[in-house]
Amino acid sequence: MSKAVFQLEALTCPSCIKKIETTLNNTVGVESTKVLFNLSKVKMQFDETTIKASQLEEIISKLGYPVLSKKVS
Repeated sequence: MSKAVFQLEALTCPSCIKKIETTLNNTVGVESTKVLFNLSKVKMQFDETTIKASQLEEIISKLGYPVLSKKVS
C-alpha cells in the first residue's frame, strides 16, 4: 500500500472536502482518503499496482483543485 499527500491551492468551502473524498474513495485502488481543510492537503492510501499517483493527481485537478505539490511513499 502506498501513501500520498497532495498540497492543493486553498480550499474555500467545506463542500470541497466531501467532493474530493467521495470521488477518491469511489476510485478503484484507493484505500482511504482524508482531506485536511485548514491545511489544503489530501492524504490517501492507495494500491499503486491498480492506480498511480499521477492518475490521482489528474482526478483531483479535474475536480477543480490544482495540485501544487505531492509526496508519495
